[in-house]
Amino acid sequence: MSASGAVWRNWGRTEAVRPRRVERPTSAGAVQRAVIAAARSGIPIKAVGAGHSFTGIAVAPGVQLDLTALTGLIGVDAERKRVTLAAGTRLYDVPALIEPLGLAMPNLGDIDRQSISGAISTGTHGTGADFTGIAGQVRGAVIVTGDGSLLRISETENAELLPAVALGLGALGILVEITLQCVDCFALHARERPLPLKGLLDAEPGDDGSLADRVRSSDHFEFYWFPHTRTAVSKTNTRLPSSASLAPLTPVAHWLEDVALTNGIYRATCAAAVAAPSIIPRVNGMAERLMGNREFTDRSHRVFATRRTVRFREMEYAIPAETVPDALRDIMKLIDTRGWRISFPIEVRFARGDDLWMSTAHGRDSGYIAVHRYYREDPTEYFEAVEQIMLGYEGRPHWGKMHTRQSDDLRAMYPRFDDFLAVRDRLDPQRVFANPYLNRVLGE
Repeated sequence: MSASGAVWRNWGRTEAVRPRRVERPTSAGAVQRAVIAAARSGIPIKAVGAGHSFTGIAVAPGVQLDLTALTGLIGVDAERKRVTLAAGTRLYDVPALIEPLGLAMPNLGDIDRQSISGAISTGTHGTGADFTGIAGQVRGAVIVTGDGSLLRISETENAELLPAVALGLGALGILVEITLQCVDCFALHARERPLPLKGLLDAEPGDDGSLADRVRSSDHFEFYWFPHTRTAVSKTNTRLPSSASLAPLTPVAHWLEDVALTNGIYRATCAAAVAAPSIIPRVNGMAERLMGNREFTDRSHRVFATRRTVRFREMEYAIPAETVPDALRDIMKLIDTRGWRISFPIEVRFARGDDLWMSTAHGRDSGYIAVHRYYREDPTEYFEAVEQIMLGYEGRPHWGKMHTRQSDDLRAMYPRFDDFLAVRDRLDPQRVFANPYLNRVLGE
């Protein structure tokens, strides 16, 4: 089914495009037909998910494939605890599909609005020293390649392609099915506490309470810091069996902090700060005092993900985990030296190294530092200055978040970069799936 394209915008309002046409396939066969037609016409074709990337990775100037109708559970391997999902399935729909099977995804990010194909293709991750990003859960996939062929990838079929296709940037084909490695259902005990930032960063590795100790001793640890304050708001999630007693947030507590404060009041103060930046230190000080001091226990997906309605723009870099304290101190010094007023917190998370060719955690345990700006503020100067700091720590940019790196820069960051390009040449030699962003980061 085709229609002339209206203007499409991503969630962060950093990208917009008017596709030549939009198609909404309801089957893998329909995706094949759309790719074949686009290739014959010499028109590029791209799949789009939820639009939660801040980069132009899913921008489709030619044919935009809306995969909303390709959703749901396709298959189950109960013995190996694996499920196969249609590529357009949104992360927030997955628990209802697999929880009745006694299964859960091992880890999630803090937003679950994305499609599963978009999440793995951009390197979406959560936090936890023993856990990879979501793409690390992929055990198989079915993709439509540049000539419209249907290609199956698993541990027994075309296995050599799995490290490329599991995190393929949308450059290798259109994903139609994804097989994930799941785990038994589990609960999470969430503990959110304010911590003195200086103590967290300055304690030596091996000391109790040091950042390295907290990351190593916790199932899932992260923290965020509001600039112009002295406190880190920490989140420590401990895994419990599904039989554990639950003590979820009450509806009133959930509304007060997650709806009224985190989204409602914070949206209003961010908007006010655009007109009067001088209020930002006071606003951040209020957030420092009011947020991050609670405990609750709930099913895993209800703890991992939170609702975010305040629109922002984001840049995130992965650096070797042990360098996070030094990098964060450099960013703090930068903000002070420039005299900037930054309303959005800086978020710090961690992930285990993996062997996916284009993963930001390829070959090393990684710390992730994310910087944000309210979407009505110009992030350029702040983001570019932080980016230079991250590059000094061998940083790799998140594929779905704002950055300025190009293919020559990225080749030096990824040992398997040219191997990935060779797979691209094999699966999409005519660059049917190219767009300006992929041309920039991979070359033409």
